[in-house]
Amino acid sequence: MTDDFTRSQTFDIPAGYNELPWHRGFGRQVGPLFEKRDETGLTRAFRVEEHHTNGMMNAHGGMLMTFADMAWGGAVEKDDDTWWVTIRLMCDFLSGATLGSFVEGKGEVVGVADDVITVEGRIWTGDKLLMRGTGIFKLIARRDGAEKPFTRPGKDA
Repeated sequence: MTDDFTRSQTFDIPAGYNELPWHRGFGRQVGPLFEKRDETGLTRAFRVEEHHTNGMMNAHGGMLMTFADMAWGGAVEKDDDTWWVTIRLMCDFLSGATLGSFVEGKGEVVGVADDVITVEGRIWTGDKLLMRGTGIFKLIARRDGAEKPFTRPGKDA
């Protein structure tokens, strides 16, 4: 892993968002990621940095799908310790996000069958819809000895 990512990252984020302190593994590679929780539910976000881009300096489709997985999967979280895995992710790419864009996403639960949850989601920047789709997620039990994927300030020490 490299620390070069942090040299260009900006942390200019809209009010209400907090950085997800996910600083190891895959989250470190695709971050920084942000979230806000309000009366409309959980919204996750990221600012398109150079390491998120394709050759045209737009957010890479793989980054948008990775982000969709995290943003839409967040709709199944009951609390900070809900664990889930993705069964299926279907995405329709509608537009691109340029370098520097603040990209937001959220999902809405539309079906539940035991521990399998179907979510409809969307990803946008400003008033431009970038992606829409469906995710199917399975709730799983936390494994003994497994660390939480990240900790939120003031929630975990």
